[in-house]
Amino acid sequence: MNTYLTIGRVFFGVGIAGLGIMHFFFPGIRPIILPELTDIPPGLSFIGYATGLMLTASGVLITIGRKFNTLSLVMGVVFAGLFVFGHLPWSLTSGSFNNYWVDTNKMIALAGGFLVISTINSPPYNNNNRLMQWLERLAPLGKYLFAIMLYNFAIGHYNNLQGISNIVPKYIPFPQFWTYIGGVALMGSAISIFSGFKVRTIMLLLSLNLFIWLLMLHLYYTILYPEWNEGGNFVGSLTCMCFCGTALAISQEKTKT
Repeated sequence: MNTYLTIGRVFFGVGIAGLGIMHFFFPGIRPIILPELTDIPPGLSFIGYATGLMLTASGVLITIGRKFNTLSLVMGVVFAGLFVFGHLPWSLTSGSFNNYWVDTNKMIALAGGFLVISTINSPPYNNNNRLMQWLERLAPLGKYLFAIMLYNFAIGHYNNLQGISNIVPKYIPFPQFWTYIGGVALMGSAISIFSGFKVRTIMLLLSLNLFIWLLMLHLYYTILYPEWNEGGNFVGSLTCMCFCGTALAISQEKTKT
């Protein structure tokens, strides 16, 4: 058993399950899944609950490691579709880099994460199942979708240095310095994936970096302001967990057992 792969899978699964559970505490569909659907009519509230149930069940199966390969592969394709047909149109019409773009980048990274997780100890698909064989060919794209998010968020750190540094908790000194270093870490990780240079080492370092951000930044704000933006800080913590798990899984790409 590869411990890193197990931890990565569990982190990703817990994050997805958490995003699903949020749908039972906050109205509509969370913007991280689809934008502008938090105020759906009461008669259609079951759509939000159904979305939450699907995500929760998927996350639980991934976490416990039961029948998750095909599920993750299909979910990766579904999330990629949500990126192309759901998030991207809103982001392109919104103009400047804002919350639409943040969720859009997170969505493409989650799609990539599902595809990456689908490859963990994946069994060969039946030769008669042409659809799954075709979908399986998409799985290697997962790490590159994840890298797109890393690259875009790195650019965001540089283009909005002051704005991002304001997010750094007040108890951490020199916020602009850490914002710049965070951008370097994200950009370096994206370049590593695209170039194939030292992927194992750099992804392990990225997963550690993301875990530190989870503890010192995301959970900090989640505990202080749990109701902010209808659970927006919870989303930040949960997606950070997913990204940490994705980075760990990518780090073991050539050493899977």
